[in-house]
Amino acid sequence: MDLQQAIRERHSVRKYTDRPIEPEKAAEIQKLIDECNAEGGLHIQLVQNEPLAFSTGIFKYGQFSGVKNYIALVVKKDGNHEEAVGYYGQRIVLLMQSLGLNSCWVGLTFKNIKSAYQMKPDEKLRMVIACGYGESNGAARKLKPISRFYKDARSENASLPEWFEKGMEAALLAPTAMNRQKFFFTLLDGNKVAAKASFDLMGYAPLDLGIVKCNFEIAAGKENFEWA
Repeated sequence: MDLQQAIRERHSVRKYTDRPIEPEKAAEIQKLIDECNAEGGLHIQLVQNEPLAFSTGIFKYGQFSGVKNYIALVVKKDGNHEEAVGYYGQRIVLLMQSLGLNSCWVGLTFKNIKSAYQMKPDEKLRMVIACGYGESNGAARKLKPISRFYKDARSENASLPEWFEKGMEAALLAPTAMNRQKFFFTLLDGNKVAAKASFDLMGYAPLDLGIVKCNFEIAAGKENFEWA
C-alpha cells in the first residue's frame, strides 16, 4: 500500500484487538520516528504493551478499548512545534496504515503514564496516537466540497492544476479535532501554495494544519509546488 492509498483508507479506530505489532513493523515505525525527530526537532516515541493510559483514571474511556500501543508526541514546552507535531505525526500514521495497522489521534481521553516514555524537563506530552490492529478499519465520513477550503489567487485565469485538486482532496481526508477542518489554502502564482489555520478555541488548529499539509503534500507531489 502506497501513502496515497493509505490516505484514502485511513479512518479513526478506537477499538483494538490483542494482536501485537510485529517486531519488523515496529522497527519500520521506529526508523521513521527517528527521522521525524531529527528533521522536526521533536521527541516522538513508540510505546508498546502499555495498557494503563486507556484503562485507568477518572475517565472510563468508553470510546476506546484494547489500546496497548501508542505514539507519544513529546515536544518542547516553548509552543513552537504545533504544526510540526501534526505534520510528522501524520507521516507516522500513514506509514502505520500502509503496514496494515490502524490508528487514532487522541488529545484528551487518556491518562498520562509518565513511566512509559522519556521526557526532559523542558518537554511535555502534547498528545498521543493510539495504534495497533483494530477490531475494524473504521468508517469513512462524508466529505465537504473542496471549493469551501481554498481560493485561486493567481493573476492569470487558468484552470485549476490537477495536482492542486488532488492535494485538496487529500487535505479533506485528514483527521482534525472534532472534524472541525479549520484550515484554508490559497493557490498563488508560480505554483506556490499558502495554508493557514483559522482561530480555534480548542487550540488544535495549528496542529491540525500540520496533519492537513502532510496529506496535501503527499497527494499533490512535492515536485509540483512550493509552500508560500
